[in-house]
Parts: sequence; C-alpha cells; structure tokens
Amino acid sequence: MLAQLARGEHGDPHAVLGPHPHDGAVTVRVLKPLAGSVTVRYRLPAPTRRAPDGWARAALAHEHEGVWVGVLPVADVPAYRLEIAYEGSETLHRDDPYRFLPTLGERDLHLIGEGRHERLWTVLGAHVHRYDGLGVAPDVTGTAFAVWAPRARAVRLKADVNDWDGREHPMRQLGSSGVWELFVPDVGGGATYKYVILGADGVWREKADPLASWAERPPQTASRVFESAYEWGDGEWMADRAARAPISEPMSVYELHLASWRRDRSYAQLADELVPYLVDLGFTHVELMPVMQHPFGGSWGYHVTGYYAPDSRFGDPDGLRLLIDRLHRAGVGVILDWVPGHFATDEWALARFDGAPLYEDPNPQRGWHTEWGSHIFDFGRPEVRNFLYANALYWLEEFHADGLRVDGVASMLYLDYAREEGEWTPNVHGGRENLEAVQFLQELNATAYRRVPGIAMIAEESTTWPGVTQPTSAGGLGFGFKWNMGWMHDSLQYLRREPVHRSFHHHELTFSFTYAWSENYVLPLSHDEVVHGKGSLLRKMPGDRWQQLANLRAYYAFMWAHPGKQMVFMGDELGQEAEWAESRELDWWLLEHPEHRGLRDAVRDVNARYRESRALWASDDDPASFAWIAADAPRNVAAFLRRSGEDELVSATNFSAVPHHGYRLGLPGDGAWEECLNTDAEAYGGSGAGNLGAVTAVTGGHDGWPAHADVVLPPLATVWFRRG
Repeated sequence: MLAQLARGEHGDPHAVLGPHPHDGAVTVRVLKPLAGSVTVRYRLPAPTRRAPDGWARAALAHEHEGVWVGVLPVADVPAYRLEIAYEGSETLHRDDPYRFLPTLGERDLHLIGEGRHERLWTVLGAHVHRYDGLGVAPDVTGTAFAVWAPRARAVRLKADVNDWDGREHPMRQLGSSGVWELFVPDVGGGATYKYVILGADGVWREKADPLASWAERPPQTASRVFESAYEWGDGEWMADRAARAPISEPMSVYELHLASWRRDRSYAQLADELVPYLVDLGFTHVELMPVMQHPFGGSWGYHVTGYYAPDSRFGDPDGLRLLIDRLHRAGVGVILDWVPGHFATDEWALARFDGAPLYEDPNPQRGWHTEWGSHIFDFGRPEVRNFLYANALYWLEEFHADGLRVDGVASMLYLDYAREEGEWTPNVHGGRENLEAVQFLQELNATAYRRVPGIAMIAEESTTWPGVTQPTSAGGLGFGFKWNMGWMHDSLQYLRREPVHRSFHHHELTFSFTYAWSENYVLPLSHDEVVHGKGSLLRKMPGDRWQQLANLRAYYAFMWAHPGKQMVFMGDELGQEAEWAESRELDWWLLEHPEHRGLRDAVRDVNARYRESRALWASDDDPASFAWIAADAPRNVAAFLRRSGEDELVSATNFSAVPHHGYRLGLPGDGAWEECLNTDAEAYGGSGAGNLGAVTAVTGGHDGWPAHADVVLPPLATVWFRRG
C-alpha cells in the first residue's frame, strides 16, 4: 500500500495519509518525498507543564519513500500543523491537505453522474475555501481542486505549492463518480497548477484543468486559481433584460475580434475605448469572437482549450467582467461567440484526457472534424453534454452575457458534414441526422432560456434544417435566432455585379423576402466574409471608390430595413480597405479621409433612425410587418413598407448608377412623408440628390396602394420615408 502510494497509484490517499484515530491515539502519515524532517505541532486537550500554551510537537519517522509517520498520544484528532524542513532552506509551516473532508457532497456527485449539474463550475475546477480555526488553530485558506477523469488510475496535483512535484499531492477518487478531489491549504488566487493523470494505458499525462476559471497567458499552458472580487454595477440592465423579448427589440450587432480592433489592449483599456465608440455609433449589441482560452491566436478563438477561462491575453477574468459591465451600463448588450461543436487537439488540454477519448467521441467517424482538424465532442455522453451546457450557463450567469452565438451548428446536426460517402454511418433510423447532437442543442436552449430569461441564443446554421428557432416543445431546436446565410450570400452576389447587369439578377436581392419569416433571423456580414482571399466588403463593390462607398451606404440601409436583426463586422463601418487579419488592427487611418468618415457617419445615422423606428424591429416575427411597394428589376429598385402598430416606414433603394427623378411610389396614405434617411447625402460623401426633407403623397391608387408620391431616388442609394 505504501509503495502504491509512493508511486502515486493509490486511488484513495486519504485512507493512508492524514490523521487516523485508533486505540486511544492518533496516527498521522504525511507524504513529503524530499523533506529532511517532518514534525507535527498539535493542540492538546488541555495545557500541561511541558506544553503550557496547549501545543505539543511530535517528530515523524520516515517510513517508506517519502512517507512519514508518527503517533500522537491523544484520543481524538486534534488541530495540527506540519513543520517541514528541507536541506538548505527554512522550515515551512503548512497545514495537512489530508485532514480535510471532501468539498463535494453526495448530491453534487449524483448530479455529475447523471449529467444534470447545471452549476458544474461551482464544484469542479479550483475554488478558494476558508476554514475557521475556531480559536484553537489558525484559520485555513486553501483551494479545493476537483476534476472528472473516470478512467484514470491515479491523479496528482502539480503546482506552485509543491514546486511542481506532483508526488506530494495525490488526489482521491470520490466513489464511482469519476471525480478526483483534493483540498490544498495555503493555495490562493493566482497559483498555477496542472493535473498529472495516470491513464488506463499506464501513461502519466500533464493536463490543464477543463474547468479552470483562469489560465496562464499563451504560450504557457498551466491553469490558474482565481477568486473573483468583482462587484457588478449593471443591476438595472439585468432587471430590464429579464423582462424583454429580443425578437421584439432593436438589435444591431457589431462583431468584434478583441486582439485586432485595437492592438495590445487589456480588457480595461478596451472598456475605455470600445464603449464610447459603440455608443457613438449607436449599435445595440457587440458580439465578441471567442473570448475563451485558446493557445493559437490565428485560430481567432475557435480552437478552444479552456472553456471556462476568459482569454488571459487581455487580463484576468474580472477584467472581462469589467468590460461587460461597462458595456451594459452604457446600454450595449454583449453576445459571446461560443464553440461547442469541436475543440483543440493540444495534448495538454481535453484531448484523450484520462488516457482515452473522454470529451471526444471515440468513433472517428463522429469524433474527428475533417474540415477543421479538431476533435468533436461526444454528444451521446451525459457528462460531456453537462460540461457544455453548464459552460453556456457559466458565461450567461457569471459574466452576464446577453446571449451566445453558437458556432458551427450545421456541423453538429449532420453525421455526413464534410464527409464523403463511406466516411460516415447513418443513425439508428438510417438517417444522416446526429440525434445526440440534436438532443444536446435542445437541452442547451431549453435550460438556458429557463435559467436566464431575456437572453438570445443564436445559431450559426447554414442549411435548411427545419425549426431551428422553433421551441423545443414543438420539436424545434429552441434557438432564439438563426443566421440568415442565404440572405448574405445572395445579396453580396448581387452587389458584386456592375449596376448595368443587376437588373438581370434582381431575384438575388428579393428572394430572401420569400422566407424571411420561416425562422427568426439575424442578417450576418461576419468576419467570414472578409478573410481567406475574399477581400473586404469595400473591395467586393464594383466601380471607382465613390461608387464602392455609395454601394456600401445603400447596402447597409437596405439591410437595416430588411426583416430580421443586423450584424456587421468591425471595419465595415470604416470602408476597410484591406482584408481582415488578426495580426494587425483596423485601418483607423481611413478616417483621415472625408469619404470614409462619411460612411461611418452614415452607419451612425442608420442606427439612430433604426432605433427610433419601431416599424423596423418591433414586429420582426410577423409577416404582416412587411409589404412590397416596388420590386422593379429594370431600374434596380427595391422599395417596401415596414410597419408595427401605427408606425410605418418606407425603404426605397436604387441600386443603379443613375438617379431616378419623378419615381412614383405607392404609399399607404396621403400627406407628408419625411425623408428621415438618405444615404446619398453630401454629409456622407454622396451626390446630394434627394427630396428636400419630405415628400407629399396624394390620394390616387398606384400598384395597389391608396396613395402615391413622385420621389427622387438618388444613384446607389437608399432613402427612408416616415409618415410625418
């Protein structure tokens, strides 16, 4: 038994180490492999002549390969501490890890085994605890470590506290739960650690903590203990959010990559610079590309190693809390990009965690992502699903995120995703659907919406899977929104064409309106459209620089009026010249040029008019909120009505390169219609053609509408009219 303990292979070291009463005495065993001597200083039941202060000492004898033993002449286990002497160094005074009870209860272990622990992060990982000395011993501060490794033969803790010698801190397995646990005194916030796991294959592996709340800055790979001291100031925001339904609220989203918006900024510095920038531009939300710990910056955060640890490149976890809090207090919501479909292959992280596939599906046809070169989670294992949906709750509850954009949903739903024939096996019904992944997504969304009302769960899903945003009670996946990839593809395909050719492809502009209410949509112009040789949005536009910028201004206003919510990637508001790269910041110098400042100002005004106009967002899930006025292919015009209650707005876009004077628009009523937005305004760098601030509609039917007005539609421009 002692030899097994010394080798680190004993599954219950507490059965040997620590205090053990017997026959009116207490035997104490301590594992200190490199110590020169070990002494126990313990509390006597009453002071004696030899120990007037009530404390006595007992020197321990070396028993076997670093195991020290001694007998204390007391009937009950006393309060005690260890005095450990090493050659050439001062004596250390330490508490004994092996005298403490487990920090997980039976209920926690039961829920973990069932895969139903919704606050998993509160029991697994590293958590600072404090124990009262009750006046007979010093107070104890330490950290409880707990990790799930069901096939491990043994687990050790390797950390600062033991000079990275894991032999000193073997962990105990708690029953059949697969959880290994150890409370280590004198360890607090900032300490670094890893687990050393003896797998079923007999190989020791060093692993970062899957539920670590902090990690070393890459390229270092250890986990870190963290104890949050942050005091939130967004109580009003959180209370208001819980009472709102995002589908009926304005949502214009600015997608952001923290490392390349501005270079070399901390979370706190980003709070100082980003918050006023977003407020000035009027975006309702910011979507942060993955902020979970990842080793390779070039992955943009999509190859995660630390699902519960904010990216340490920008500071500690309270730094991220500060950034989100500041955004909330300024009225900006925060959506986090989240990656449950696959994970990084780094050997020190989740891969083959206990010596065999654990988090990844053991079937290579399901457990390996051929397109992205990464592992796929085992969605059929309850504990793995628990790890993931608890992780979603962690970001929503602990960091006050207002929603999650779930990456790669299509890759999760289909067994044949990115696989050739013969590389996948049908499900039990003979189909291509990944039934376990479907169950996970439904469980994820149902749990998230139940626990955190007012949030938005957003699916990046690029296929025709039915019911992505239908409730789980009706057989849907239960998301709040789905990215409209069809709209993105078709509209960009249309805009790439020279205006003279667009009339032959008008369906690319209008087709999205035929299915705009089949799901609750977000219209995404994401980072994926400006990388890998695709060029920036500006470069996609035809013509000279004036025409390119005019196209973008018209496109954004058309997009904001389209049914659904909107999202653009950082730099789109500047008319970013170069394709995005994570290694450099945006081309802020473009704002030295008035035409690019004009584009930014147009985005600001589009956001402002959008937020003022309930017609554009309050009834996004109602087809009655939309009606065509003109789908005029020969003249490249798309004009339509948006309405909610009594609020009505007409959006008219001219995607041809020439103005249309006296263009007759049918309208729902006569009287004054204010031109509340014109992307061709001189202030934006346009030609200045327009309608002198308003038009007057007169009674007289046109295209089925009871009134009409003859308007000016400037070239490559969108004009919005609101009833005066």
